[in-house]
Amino acid sequence: MTATNDNNSVVCKSKDIRLQNFTEVKELFESYLNRKSNGKMFKLVSGTWNPVSGCLFNCRYCWARELAETKLKKVQRYQEGFKPSLNESEFKVKFQKGDLIFVCDMGDLFGDFIPSAWIQKVLDHIELFPEANFLLLSKNPKRYHEFIDLMPKNVILGTTIETNIDRIVKEHNVSKAPLPSKRYEAMKSLHWSRKMVSIEPILDFDLDILVQWIEGIQPFLVYVGFDNYDGQMPEPIQDKVLQLIKLISSNRLVVKKTIRPAWSEEIQEGIKREDAKKR
Repeated sequence: MTATNDNNSVVCKSKDIRLQNFTEVKELFESYLNRKSNGKMFKLVSGTWNPVSGCLFNCRYCWARELAETKLKKVQRYQEGFKPSLNESEFKVKFQKGDLIFVCDMGDLFGDFIPSAWIQKVLDHIELFPEANFLLLSKNPKRYHEFIDLMPKNVILGTTIETNIDRIVKEHNVSKAPLPSKRYEAMKSLHWSRKMVSIEPILDFDLDILVQWIEGIQPFLVYVGFDNYDGQMPEPIQDKVLQLIKLISSNRLVVKKTIRPAWSEEIQEGIKREDAKKR
């Protein structure tokens, strides 16, 4: 009987430690969110850093590829389009205490098309600045496992999960990245206290299943938002998204990005307005 009580005590103590660690991380990033917005992709980010740029996932909604192929096409690193490149000059950049840096917002550092040596070079540079924090976001999170023992403690490991329904991604050619179910499995099995999920651009989903996925991954931070680039992909209705946010907000920090009616809702509303005018 004593042994059972001892075991229960160990389990409770472990849960208390995890809760304390989660609370400390949550409070830290709430302080970032309370700062004045700087117009970056994520409000909490104080800057971006692109030691590696480019990506081959060809996501329909990728603003970075469009930027590289238009306004930035004369910049040396984008002269071959969005082909991945190692940008040596970026390793001269230094970071300060309190910085939160989005690493490789103009690419995917952990795509299978990125050499391991490039990734290690980036992680080595991050390790030189232990008082700054770094956000890594990849649609290929299984590769985090490859570097987990070498990962600096001051990084957030994140992934994008637009939906729990793989079929939508395939039928609408949303991305050539690993399917959402693969990203979920990789993040769920990832032993890391600082995990983040971006549900943006949100696509239609099964409410119960997507909630279960978030609970399984246990991120301290979740971003939720609709597409900003008029992709007219299959979107959920706004009320469904608000319900999702409510269900996942109880024990994590949830940041709402662009929340609006789905484009199909807007069309229906337009039809109703036109019908009303005819009456």
